[in-house]
Amino acid sequence: MSQPTAAPPSAAPRVNPLQRIWLREIGMERLWLRPAPAVNRPAAEPQVLVSKEVLPPSVQTPAAEAPPAPRSPQVGTPTAQAQAPDASAPAEAVPGRPGIPASILNRSGPPPRPVPKAEAEAPPPPPVPVAEAIRNATLEEMHDQVLACEACGLCKGRRNAVFGHGGQPTRWLVVGEAPGEQEDRQGQPFVGRSGQLLDAMLSSVSMSRERDVFITNVIKCRPPGNRNPKPEEIAACSPYLMRQIALLKPERILVLGRFAAQTLLGTDATIGSLRGRIHQLKTDEGLEIPVVVSYHPAYLLRSPSEKARAWQDLRLAVARLG
Repeated sequence: MSQPTAAPPSAAPRVNPLQRIWLREIGMERLWLRPAPAVNRPAAEPQVLVSKEVLPPSVQTPAAEAPPAPRSPQVGTPTAQAQAPDASAPAEAVPGRPGIPASILNRSGPPPRPVPKAEAEAPPPPPVPVAEAIRNATLEEMHDQVLACEACGLCKGRRNAVFGHGGQPTRWLVVGEAPGEQEDRQGQPFVGRSGQLLDAMLSSVSMSRERDVFITNVIKCRPPGNRNPKPEEIAACSPYLMRQIALLKPERILVLGRFAAQTLLGTDATIGSLRGRIHQLKTDEGLEIPVVVSYHPAYLLRSPSEKARAWQDLRLAVARLG
């Protein structure tokens, strides 16, 4: 007996009266003649029709009518948005396994292990003050510490920290305020026009930075735009200068500029009232070093008329040495 030919899914199959009687006899008339829903479904595997007489009564069961699969809405349509699952809703439990969400049972492999809470990072230790860090440092060790110093915000804008340069043993220690643009580029103190003027001033009294003069600054990093150093920057950087003085043990200190003079002498007096006389600097080691205050070479370049007074300051330092 030939099997019925499947009709298009949108219409009921056409059968002749003899085939209809045969389908009614085997109980498949209603299922076979019912039109299939018009949906895009994958082709089902062909079914094998078995007569009731072949299988025992205990095996014969009516075929379950599977509900038609719903048409999946297009993404972005209002229907798709309405049917989208709510992320905040609890997971649906699997029938027969109460309390266990289907998302867990359907996952391949063991369930993920709980992620332990990250331990709070310990705060970094407070920075060691400069004076404490360089208490026993040599001149070479302190040079490396100055190059890596981050005690104040000036380190963020510098190109090079300027430790100082000069001859050893040191007769004169020349102290300026802070590096300028050229000093920041080259990492050396008093270069450019102001450095050339300072070399000429020292040469006029038979002094040389390569032989018997060490030159440095109170501030080791250039302030932005060559502005005046701030009090907190001076406080953070001045321990380097005091340690340099203790290690170099100069015979004389020549201070150039108002900020350098006020920092080294611990005063807020003007440079006009400080120059023209000898000051004494007492170190922690018990030394007393004569200090002479004069104008900064950069100021002398802007005010050439003051060079005569700077020459007087140099003569005062030389006479004191004699």
